[in-house]
Amino acid sequence: MPSNLRATYLAAPDVFTFPSSLPIPGAGRLPVNAFLIRSAQPILVDTGMAIDRGHFENALWSLVEPEDLRWIILTHDDRDHAGNLKEVLMAAPHAKLITNGLSVARLGEEWDVPAHRVVQVNPGRTLDLGGREISLLRPPSFDSPSTLAVYDHRSEALFSADSLGTVIPELAENAAEVSRTDYLDGVSMFTRANAPWTALVDQNKWNALLDSVALLRPRLVLSAHGLTVEDRIEELLGTVRAVPTQRPWLPGEDVEAATLLAAHDTLAEVTAS
Repeated sequence: MPSNLRATYLAAPDVFTFPSSLPIPGAGRLPVNAFLIRSAQPILVDTGMAIDRGHFENALWSLVEPEDLRWIILTHDDRDHAGNLKEVLMAAPHAKLITNGLSVARLGEEWDVPAHRVVQVNPGRTLDLGGREISLLRPPSFDSPSTLAVYDHRSEALFSADSLGTVIPELAENAAEVSRTDYLDGVSMFTRANAPWTALVDQNKWNALLDSVALLRPRLVLSAHGLTVEDRIEELLGTVRAVPTQRPWLPGEDVEAATLLAAHDTLAEVTAS
């Protein structure tokens, strides 16, 4: 089966990105990322898309032995984040799943989650994972009530789940590789598409959420649907602040399903080559 997964790259000295993507016809490409924190007790953040099954596991096990993986943090149970969760858990006998209880319940609609391997958490928790301090928080925007963002205190990286993502004309690794306009316009569009409820929020409350992110002073922002962001964090947050003043984004009704599927197949072929 063709895969959209591209070559793994380093986002920080001990943080690896597994980059995949989905086409958004007429708009660009949506990054879809999972991450590995390689530490004394390795931590996987999300498990990629089911369309990348097999390819994702090969990339993961090239960086860490299955028996060494200790933690899987699932930001939420959507298919583009949990697509290979079952396979990774089956291969990694010592790994435990850290996620919100709502995700556990929803995962149970499809398969029997091994309850003895689950650590249920809510935003506001800080965990010591083998000497690696990880804080869990609610990201500013989300499309699932179970969503958790992850802040790694050692790398000072914020894994922001669906929040702070973008749609870009051409795939890249770092936001600095994309023109400022293309990157920030994509941030605005993706936020309004993925979280249309932002058009209804109180601006002061929205600002307070973004202020809480700024107070973390992350050195890196790593969205499951974004690029590695280092130098544009202030601009990124500024763009997202303006979202409640704008209309939600939806694709046109005249885009046929066949067009969407053809774009997906074309991207998979290009990636495979």
